[in-house]
Amino acid sequence: MMTKVAIMPVPDGHGHVYFDAVAGERRARGMTAGAALDAMNEQLKSDESAAIIVLQNFRPDTFFSAAQQQRLEALMQRWRTARETGKALPQQEQDELEQLVEQELVASASRANRLSGELNK
Repeated sequence: MMTKVAIMPVPDGHGHVYFDAVAGERRARGMTAGAALDAMNEQLKSDESAAIIVLQNFRPDTFFSAAQQQRLEALMQRWRTARETGKALPQQEQDELEQLVEQELVASASRANRLSGELNK
């Protein structure tokens, strides 16, 4: 059985970046991509140890543009600031944020499908 693990950099809002490894419902975090992968490996069963690793570089591509990335980043920063002050984003911005998150999720699936096709060649 092949386990797919995605590793994504996640800014913490204070200028630092940590990494999240995701495999299905499992999540692991580390200060580096390798540390996140090591933490994920501790959660995997021996028959799940064969894995495909996808490290998202967050560069613009045909699936999610630079403009979309910049807007998502700006809205995420506004959302964090609102959350820290006990407020909510205006509904229009919240809706836009949710749409961009959904679009990035679809883009991630498209990237994974492309990668899967390349691996099967």
